[in-house]
Amino acid sequence: MAQGLIEVERKFVPGPGTEERLQELGGTLEHRVTFRDSYYDTPELSLMRADYWLRQREGSGWELKCPGAASVSGPHTEYTELTAEPSIVVQLCEVLGAEVPGAGGVAAVLGPLGLQLVASFVTKRSAWKLVLSGADGEQRLLRVDLDTADFGYAVGEVEALVQKETEVPAALEKIHHLSSLLGVLAQERAPAKLLVYLQRFRPQDYQRLLQVYGSKVKP
Repeated sequence: MAQGLIEVERKFVPGPGTEERLQELGGTLEHRVTFRDSYYDTPELSLMRADYWLRQREGSGWELKCPGAASVSGPHTEYTELTAEPSIVVQLCEVLGAEVPGAGGVAAVLGPLGLQLVASFVTKRSAWKLVLSGADGEQRLLRVDLDTADFGYAVGEVEALVQKETEVPAALEKIHHLSSLLGVLAQERAPAKLLVYLQRFRPQDYQRLLQVYGSKVKP
């Protein structure tokens, strides 16, 4: 697989006092932004059922989330993020068993690979950042995104980006610590916006994913 940053994150249900608590903890509001996400897959959801998630974000371009090693179990997710279109195309072709074309970006291979629009929705986001010190004294930048989708679902996520798999446990320790400071219960799980969208508007697709993942929350 092409190299990309490893995203370690934990989703939670934000409350009315979450932003105030972030301020108390020394968090900084980076920006408030509104954007549209569009997700693509085959009619059989070949990508999502293999734990690959192809998204085009308005103003940001394409991203493919690829399954991480998940060396530590718990209420979090771990993915490698690819944002360079040539790397995304190569990975898509590998997952779908197709030959890599000689040229062209992601948009050019959607049709040949049988990929179609599966979900599209608008999100309002408040993006926060803060630095936490661990027991070892090491400081790590964490990001907290508070999202509200245009279909009425609100979810938060605490995220760290690391370069190597060996850095994941330390990042997780910080994520869980911040989550507890925000009042998130130890085993609380909150579904991703995409999953709630499919459950509400494409229930047959949602059932297909349930057959693969059961009650586990993805992505």
